[in-house]
Amino acid sequence: MTTQLPPLTGRRAKDNDKDNRWAGRSHRHSFGLLKDLERPGDVFRDIGPNWFASVMGTGIVAIAADTLPFRVAGLHVFAVVVWVMAAAWLVVLSAAWAVHWTKHTDRARAHANNPVMAQFWGATAIAPLTVGAGTLLVGRDLTGAAAAVDIDWALWLLGTALGLVTTCWIPYLMMTRHEIAADGAFGGWLMPIVPPMVSAATGALLVPYAAAGQARLTLLVGCYAMFGMSLFISVIVITLLWGRLVTFKTLPAVMVPTSWIVLGPLGQSVTATGNLANVGGLAMHAPYSTGMDVLALLYGVPTWGFAMVWLVIAASITVRAIRKGMPFGLTWWSFTFPVGTCVTGTIGLAARTGSDLLRYGSAALFLLLLAAWLIVAVRTVRGGARGGLFLPAAPQPASTPLPQAA
Repeated sequence: MTTQLPPLTGRRAKDNDKDNRWAGRSHRHSFGLLKDLERPGDVFRDIGPNWFASVMGTGIVAIAADTLPFRVAGLHVFAVVVWVMAAAWLVVLSAAWAVHWTKHTDRARAHANNPVMAQFWGATAIAPLTVGAGTLLVGRDLTGAAAAVDIDWALWLLGTALGLVTTCWIPYLMMTRHEIAADGAFGGWLMPIVPPMVSAATGALLVPYAAAGQARLTLLVGCYAMFGMSLFISVIVITLLWGRLVTFKTLPAVMVPTSWIVLGPLGQSVTATGNLANVGGLAMHAPYSTGMDVLALLYGVPTWGFAMVWLVIAASITVRAIRKGMPFGLTWWSFTFPVGTCVTGTIGLAARTGSDLLRYGSAALFLLLLAAWLIVAVRTVRGGARGGLFLPAAPQPASTPLPQAA
């Protein structure tokens, strides 16, 4: 498996020659911001779609904090502050990515040709979906209810459109262009196909604000369809990842955090069925609305159980990797959003069942999420301030190639 971008050609080669000339001048600073870069403008040179995972991970903390089934002094204020951070970071990162596409267009296009980086195009869809849902649930105190609904509609439509594209586009590239080794499966394969599940979960929040009648019914049915799109592909990918881990053992150290991404479609699907059941009666009559309630429970609890098993496995693999010196990278944001979906899914199940086990379980999972977010956010700020996180990822050892047909 490799994380480097494909060789540069054409204009990219010219940019590289220019970079080499700068490298020979040794313009690195021994102190101050961005000291790991040759010049400040290099911040925009290699910004990949994986950066948007930091928006996802921050936004889900705000949503989880504000929906916990406990009243804790200051928790709502904390949620609002974190939502503001996520929203502001989405704006800043989007602007930086626009500069990246403008000044380094060929490098930006090359991300899709990289079998690892291409997967994180899914983050560009999930980021606006997360911030949009946070606006409706958390940010409405600042924006006002009407503006919160409008903002969420805009971000939901944007994220959903991007997510439907990545769900088809990236698997197509994997099937036709990407060279993938026999042990090439990793948790990132879920990233481009999870956005429709997030759209289903967050779209349910907008059902009450859709016009009654066909518009509301279309939104509800569309959300269930997107739930199915993501669910069945996720089952395939999780099976492939399980087989890869059993056959070839653990992932390269820098990729180990991506094993946590499996929790994303699991927790988000539990959240989606719960949210959709809560609003199903607004668009469909009995017995279908009742069936949605039944599905939310009978699908949600078994899926939650498997998610907890995977959490233990992923945590054990991670501890093993940390003991061996797992390096920090943007893949560490995989510790945040997937756990956050388990928090929201557990909160929904607790409300539906009245189970104290699930209520306190949601609190325990939130504490895990909060600890992970604080650690990863601090290290990201530190690495970003030095400039090291803006450098292209170092190549990983190549995996054994697939046997070629004679």
